[in-house]
Amino acid sequence: MGYEVLPFKATEDNVVKFVPKSVRLTVTASPPKGIEATIALAEKFAGHGYSVAPHLSAKMIRDKVQLGEFVQRLKAVGIDSVFVVGGDAEEPAGEYTDALSLLKSLDSIGHEFTSIGIGGYPEGHHFIPQDGLDAALKEKAQLATYIATQICYDAPAIISWARRIKSEGVDLPIRVGMPGAVSREKLLRISLASGVGDSLKFLQKQKGMFWRFFVPGGYSPNKLIRGLKPAIGAADNNLQDFHIFTFNELEGTEAWRKQMLQRYPS
Repeated sequence: MGYEVLPFKATEDNVVKFVPKSVRLTVTASPPKGIEATIALAEKFAGHGYSVAPHLSAKMIRDKVQLGEFVQRLKAVGIDSVFVVGGDAEEPAGEYTDALSLLKSLDSIGHEFTSIGIGGYPEGHHFIPQDGLDAALKEKAQLATYIATQICYDAPAIISWARRIKSEGVDLPIRVGMPGAVSREKLLRISLASGVGDSLKFLQKQKGMFWRFFVPGGYSPNKLIRGLKPAIGAADNNLQDFHIFTFNELEGTEAWRKQMLQRYPS
């Protein structure tokens, strides 16, 4: 299980305070914060002894020169994992317009990353036709080592999607994306702090997700995990693990994770 965190001022201190070194980390890239904030925070986490993968957001990276500089910086601190996304910037900063173009460039310059993640969409995408998503996933999968999904609340839909893409030749391990134990109050604060409502816009991209958060007590992933548990490790799909979108609600999410480990020790 891994945690995705946002590169805010207090993130480093809160991760060190609440998150054990055994939990892998992913650091997002947000246009208001800039790609440098993501790389710098990943470097700090590596210094603390965490296994960390920064998001390499294609639209936020200018060119192959800047990409190469980031690769060297990550190598220097022992980071061997990245997660490649197209990114939410309205306009590309340079030559990369999507995740595939950056993956190809990363491959061409050479690197020592042993783990490269890409996104998956079990419920499809609001702006990309399904056949386009499938074609892009097949191309990206050739340059990646795992898939982490966008949030989806429908366990049967996730399992069906995982079976389908495996049957179509996409044979990568899948980490299922889901929110941690997030309170609505904390989510609202994060939305305001991230600039122009980034978190809320992110939530609105997910089918049904926005309203599921705004109920008394916030959200718990327990039901979704129970629905997925029988399929994890089955031969007909590549569902392997969970990718937790913490929205920096680290104390509550870590308490929830410990409870889940007691309930499902394996």
